[in-house]
Amino acid sequence: MFMPFRRYAEFSGRSRRMEFWSFGLFNLIVYAIIGGIMLGTGASFATLSQNSADPVAAITGVFFSGFGVLFGLYWLATIIPTIAVTVRRLHDRDMSGWWYLGVIVLSFIPLVGFLVSIAFLVIMFLPGTPGPNRFGADPKDPLGAQVFA
Repeated sequence: MFMPFRRYAEFSGRSRRMEFWSFGLFNLIVYAIIGGIMLGTGASFATLSQNSADPVAAITGVFFSGFGVLFGLYWLATIIPTIAVTVRRLHDRDMSGWWYLGVIVLSFIPLVGFLVSIAFLVIMFLPGTPGPNRFGADPKDPLGAQVFA
């Protein structure tokens, strides 16, 4: 769960599925806790609907007061490791990290973005290429290729 924080901006090498998905689970838990605290301290949909005259001011007030700032700061702290672990996960599939940029760009197209997101999710679930590839040694068995060489 914490390996992407140790490899904060390391875009080279490979990452296993477990590293990618456990980091995603950790982020989901942290965001749920911060969101729960935000709702518990009064940032609810009822508060937003009361300020219906200026909805932008209501949303800004929720996210830039109290725990909303914590939500934004955590997002800023995790955006680089999230991109890095995703690129390393693509490297484990023997794909270039530039595919991730393509997925982000294509996700802005309504129907195509949905299909591309589903395909990207499937790619993230597939196992990595066994043995070393052009991006490095197999993270599941880094010594396996060198044992009998």
